[in-house]
Amino acid sequence: MARSASAMRGQILESALRLFAVHGFRGTSLQDIASDAGCSKASLLYHFAGKEKILTELLTPARDALATLLDRVTGLEGGRLVEETVTGYVDLALRFRREIRLLFEDIAEMSCHQDLNVMELANGLRDALAGRSRRAPARVAAWMVLGAVFITSATDDEVAPDEVLRAEMIRSALRTLDHTPS
Repeated sequence: MARSASAMRGQILESALRLFAVHGFRGTSLQDIASDAGCSKASLLYHFAGKEKILTELLTPARDALATLLDRVTGLEGGRLVEETVTGYVDLALRFRREIRLLFEDIAEMSCHQDLNVMELANGLRDALAGRSRRAPARVAAWMVLGAVFITSATDDEVAPDEVLRAEMIRSALRTLDHTPS
């Protein structure tokens, strides 16, 4: 029985994400993705104009979720802003682990991806983690948390069960930001 167009798109995306995570974006060809998805390269190209479009579609849900988090904390201030941002960021990082591994594989190239606004979102996240402080210590700590959560969620190391990992990531991030939870 033939797959529906949406099922085929989903299979292509799943195959691409898995292959990108193993072989990297550059190390994965369209033919590799098509073969893994069980379709022809022509069929893949019918659904996606190229690897860049697949990448954009794979990373868009994570980008949108981060933008939603930043919108949600816009009206918050002080400790509440920092706590909500840390908790939301850790939750997103754990939810989108495979996508983060993909970003981590070639951060320089991925951060310049036109359609994703990675640096704009990273700067917004840094500002929220710093409690919107312009002071160097707060901004440095925010960049450290941004990177540490990113790297920790990208690891394949089964450090702890997810609920323990989540709690420790939040606790460590708040400590790095010199913030005591309310």
